[in-house]
Amino acid sequence: MLTLGIETSCDDTGVSVLRGEREVLCELLSSQIKDHSRFGGVIPEFAARKHLENLLPLVDAALNECGIKGSQLDLIAVTKGPGLMGSLIVGVMTARALSQAWGVPLIGVNHLEGHLFAPIVDAEDLEPPFLSLIVSGGHTEIIRVDGFGRYELLGQTRDDAAGEAYDKAARILGLKYPGGPEIERLAKTGNPHAFEFPVPLKNTDKVEFSFSGLKTALLWQVRKFENDGSEIPVNDLCASFQNAVTDALMSKVKLAVKMTGIRRVSASGGVSANGALREALSSAKEFRAWLPSKNRCTDNAIMIAMAGRNSWLRGNTGGDVLPNPSLHDLS
Repeated sequence: MLTLGIETSCDDTGVSVLRGEREVLCELLSSQIKDHSRFGGVIPEFAARKHLENLLPLVDAALNECGIKGSQLDLIAVTKGPGLMGSLIVGVMTARALSQAWGVPLIGVNHLEGHLFAPIVDAEDLEPPFLSLIVSGGHTEIIRVDGFGRYELLGQTRDDAAGEAYDKAARILGLKYPGGPEIERLAKTGNPHAFEFPVPLKNTDKVEFSFSGLKTALLWQVRKFENDGSEIPVNDLCASFQNAVTDALMSKVKLAVKMTGIRRVSASGGVSANGALREALSSAKEFRAWLPSKNRCTDNAIMIAMAGRNSWLRGNTGGDVLPNPSLHDLS
């Protein structure tokens, strides 16, 4: 079974071809980081225009690399939401046109379910039940996976997502976009215990996150140095901030493991590429962790192809595939 995956939920244009359950024939990605870095963040309309420029050439390149024609595909899987409306429209409408032109069935994929499948690409032994930590620029949540298609949201952030907090923290510190990799890079030579930043909701009995207070604590600390006319210890601030974010995530993963008794945990989303978080997850004694390769932590099309194929084989026939930027229901 050949599945074409298309991902355009935000600012990365991804195309992949999957054969069978997990054989990756082709995986292409066009990143817009350099295009948006001068703005300090993603500009939705600009992102949509870049998808228009990049998507069809990537589809052609992927098919040529695999040596197949569009009509030979068995399924097209495309991200339908959540995400930026303009970006989703480009991906969904292109996929619908290709589906009609080639006579190939189409299925829409929830972007969050796509992330859930990212660690499975390289891990044949990751099977339900397991807990999925999805942690990115737009999402921070823990999902209980009792079976593929059988999901329960255990908890999520009340305000900022972890990746969003990293970007805002980087802006406070005068670092370039995207903020997460910059903070991680500088944190390597900083003291993670130089500043005791608060970890909101750490000791509550609910699986929930909050990062806005942590971001504010960093802002006030920076302003204190500015008001005193002192040099800002950026590396120590980065290390301490990263330590607090990692602590917040790990405390709730451990709580979810304790509440459910499930000792298998996967992580995905852009923040799962963070070295401190990966080390904390991998070395935890309370559970075993499965992590995607770093290039599949961020948005990619192979996770969409895998999720779409699995959903199709579960009997979901797609119906009218429409972009939905507010889509959250994983059912």
